[in-house]
Amino acid sequence: MTTGTTLKLPEALIFDMDGTLLETETLLTGVNQRLFDTLREEGLYMEEAPPVSALLSCLGMLLEDIWKTIMPGSSEEARERADELLLQYEIEGLAAGEGELYPGVAATLAALKEKGVKLFVASNGLEQYVRKIVEHKGLGHLFTDLYSAGEYNTSSKVDLVAMLMKKHGLTSAWMVGDRSSDIEAAHGNGIAGIGCVYAGYGKPDELAKADAVIARFEELADMLDQAKAAV
Repeated sequence: MTTGTTLKLPEALIFDMDGTLLETETLLTGVNQRLFDTLREEGLYMEEAPPVSALLSCLGMLLEDIWKTIMPGSSEEARERADELLLQYEIEGLAAGEGELYPGVAATLAALKEKGVKLFVASNGLEQYVRKIVEHKGLGHLFTDLYSAGEYNTSSKVDLVAMLMKKHGLTSAWMVGDRSSDIEAAHGNGIAGIGCVYAGYGKPDELAKADAVIARFEELADMLDQAKAAV
């Protein structure tokens, strides 16, 4: 863990999903090829499927921006269909047991909840996607609530986290994620941003403004203990 100071004890921890809790390539590798095969079969986008790394590098962005990035020149119809297919194939994959949590995620989340903090998800993904991950991985009893851009139609994660904090009356929290949008969401709401470097989906300097950086998910439990000891 790299951090310049012990962070303030939070009321809650807010987690990104892809690249933070879910090792997304274990789900998207098969989904990516199926999606573009279907678009081509339906005559909506005739280019070859981009490598799954292109899709992974866009995680954290809103879906509309993802498709514009990896499907240049595509029609609105193609992008809307891509939304539908992505969700369909992701849910089918999750139901078939595909997609893995990062090591230590389930046990650490349980330990954090035992320490008395509330746990939330704030993701730029689709509502059903986020909820199905939590359901299929048996995490539902750990989270106070789940927030997604797909459910609340927010234009940025800053807005999504603001909505979450207002609804639940939170005055302090840690936002935990792997992309710059997660750190921006934290700082835009006056809370600490913790960067996760284990996914490697973003650019090398993407988490430069994080208040702390973790290389293993389990480090969060130690960080919380340190924050409690400092009170």
